[in-house]
Amino acid sequence: MDTSKKTNNPAYSRTDQTPVNVTDEQWKKILPADVYEVARKKGTERAWTSPLENLHDVGTYYCAVCGNALFQSDTKFDSGCGWPSFYQPISKSSIIYASDHSYGMDRTEVMCGRCKSHLGHVFNDGPPPTHLRYCINGVVLDFEKAKEAEKKYNADKQ
Repeated sequence: MDTSKKTNNPAYSRTDQTPVNVTDEQWKKILPADVYEVARKKGTERAWTSPLENLHDVGTYYCAVCGNALFQSDTKFDSGCGWPSFYQPISKSSIIYASDHSYGMDRTEVMCGRCKSHLGHVFNDGPPPTHLRYCINGVVLDFEKAKEAEKKYNADKQ
């Protein structure tokens, strides 16, 4: 998702860590339809449709709904499942977990720790060191290259 078009989303911040409490009605007005469907209605994007699936740049993945930092690129791996996959979140508080028994399956849902948006699911079939696979819908992720972040950081210091 293009982060330059976040001006209509007052909850979006890459620095604010306070929990976001916005109603689904408000989210529906703020978010693009595809992001709303996955993030707030627990939808799933089609496999192999996210441009982030094959992205190998160094940087950080953020929640496209609220800007919360979720994953570092060095924890991303090619799982072959059709969605961006990671073996570890950026911090313990960046992700929250819930049991998901939908569609006759027993899974663990992962949500953004700041805005509680649905991101995807976590499975126990990932690589070392965690052996976890966070299977995440790319439409609910923003990505910022490390060099761009460093440039922005240096510009803000001046």
